[in-house]
Amino acid sequence: MCGRYAASRRPEDLAGIFEIEKWDPEETLAPDYNVAPTKEVYAVVDRPLKDVDDPRPVRQLRKLKWGLVPSWAKSPEGGARMINARAETVHEKPSYRRAFASRRCILPADGYYEWVTGRQERELEVEGRKKRPRKQPYFVLPADGSVFAMAGLYEFWRDRTLPDDHPQAWWATCSVITTEAERTPLAVAPADGPHALADIHPRMPLMLTPDRWDTWLDPARTDVDDLRALLEPPPAGLMRAYPVATAVSNVRNNGPELLKELEGPEEGTLF
Repeated sequence: MCGRYAASRRPEDLAGIFEIEKWDPEETLAPDYNVAPTKEVYAVVDRPLKDVDDPRPVRQLRKLKWGLVPSWAKSPEGGARMINARAETVHEKPSYRRAFASRRCILPADGYYEWVTGRQERELEVEGRKKRPRKQPYFVLPADGSVFAMAGLYEFWRDRTLPDDHPQAWWATCSVITTEAERTPLAVAPADGPHALADIHPRMPLMLTPDRWDTWLDPARTDVDDLRALLEPPPAGLMRAYPVATAVSNVRNNGPELLKELEGPEEGTLF
């Protein structure tokens, strides 16, 4: 799954990476090293500009709220639960299938966090002792330091309780597509820790390699079978993972220190 990630790149940098044609400086977000559900995040989309006669899709950097609210929803309350869409069923689930057909996006990240229950804690659970598991967080990112381009979906929801000209009349929301975690060896693995992403968690965000970006973002591509082919996981051996401080487990903590690599899991959270 993807429940937390880091996104520290500046919009100017993202514009160069993704060949952005349009972004609003007023929508600039501060670097976020602990992105959690319901936060505003950057998304790369291809869609026509507002109030322009030209129907040509324009690549834009937009600000969306993480937690998808379908256009037909009666209220936005369920958005916080819809942060992930499974690649295996995204084409058929009512909440996602319309967005999958025509409203796909890329959510740029440095990498994502995932938590592993330590070996000692798991042994206590097996023995039936009642103790809250202490989990060791890992940061997962491309081994070459490139942007982690997560496949996503976005939707627009109209709050009918507000007038048309109200700034909060429209909600723009998104969800991360997840897939089965890789079982092949990591490109760089911790000496004392997981050797594959599946050792950390059974699922992971679907990373899109640059050769798929244009096709994924193209709103003219609506054939479901054609689009499903883009949901194939990237080639193995592109990722690395390392342990980070448990401070990231508290969403109130936010700063570059959260990405600092530890020499090994924290005490009490041995893998």
